[in-house]
Order: sequence, then C-alpha cells, then structure tokens
Amino acid sequence: MKRSISQRGVSLIIVLIFLVILSGTAAFTVRRILFGEDMARNLLDIEVARQAAEAALRDAERDIMLAGGVTGATCDRGADRPIKSAYSEPNFGATCPRGQCRFGEQTPAAYYAASNFAAGTNPEPWWPGAGTKWATTPPTTCTFVGGVPLGMFTATPGVKGVSRQPEYMIEYMQRGDDIYFRNTARGWGLDKNTEVVLQSYFKRG
Repeated sequence: MKRSISQRGVSLIIVLIFLVILSGTAAFTVRRILFGEDMARNLLDIEVARQAAEAALRDAERDIMLAGGVTGATCDRGADRPIKSAYSEPNFGATCPRGQCRFGEQTPAAYYAASNFAAGTNPEPWWPGAGTKWATTPPTTCTFVGGVPLGMFTATPGVKGVSRQPEYMIEYMQRGDDIYFRNTARGWGLDKNTEVVLQSYFKRG
C-alpha cells in the first residue's frame, strides 16, 4: 500500500520535532557541564587565594617574632623591627608605616563606634574603600605605608600560581595591660579578581 504525500509530510515534521528536542537536550547538557567546570575553577581559585592569605598570616607572625635582620630579605628590618622593642610611634602609626598600624590605645569598646559616627567611614585599616590602608599596587621601595608583601622582611619564598603575592598588616592592639597584635592578610588567586581576607590575633609569649 502506497503512502500519500500528506503522510510523508507528517513523518518529516515528527522527525524535525525530535531533532529539535535532542538538540535542546544536548545544548542544555553542554551548558551544565561548562557551568560545572566554571564553578570548579572558581572554587579552586578561591582555595588558592585562601592558602596565599594563610601564608601571609604566618609570615606576619614570623615578622613579629624575629630578632635582627634576615639574610635574603628584600628590605632591612631596621630600627622599627624587631617589633618587641618598637611598639611606640612612629614605628606603629595611623598611616601603617611599613605595615605596622596603631590607632590610639583602643581600650574603650566604643572607640571604633565613635570613630565611625564622627568620620562616616570605617576606621579599620584593612577595610576596603576610601579609608583603607591597602595599596593598589605592591610597594617598590622599603619606605612605604600599607600592606607588607610576603617575605619582604622575612625572606619567605613567594607563592606560585597567583596573580599577586599576598600581603599583611600588623595592628597594635591593647586591652588594659594586655598587648597583642591583630594580623590581617589578603591573598589572590590566579584571577586578580579572586581575593580572600583573613585575620588572626597574636600575642607574644
């Protein structure tokens, strides 16, 4: 029995519908796979940035504990380091000279709140924005203000596979008779837009 021309036309339409469905399914699958790869890549880059920031925190602690100069360091530790004998200004100051910050005694709990309301900005040196002490580019000399690149005073080897070496700032803190340091570090991944900021509190024994 011969098929009519109309029957052959219906078969063609059905086949085309199936092709459209299969093409849409394939495109959706490929898109999901690519999205998963992007997610995995981003998570890996965040982990790289986090580990770089961790390395900078450890470097800040080493900077606090070291006595004297370090062979192979980019910059001489100078009179402002070792930090144990250099708590006072100008070694620690509001401009964070060579990565060492200090904002008054910081004993009253209302210190930061009062500063926020008076200035309309966050006084934390590590906070992003107009009042931040982080430099937009790494320092090129040993006389600088803001963050300290990894190994500048300690000769710690740089981190591989990052767009920029991690940096840290050491902030003098005082609560009553207790003196300790708040270390803030930021690290980057392979992508310069991937950034992680970590903090730790450190007290010398």
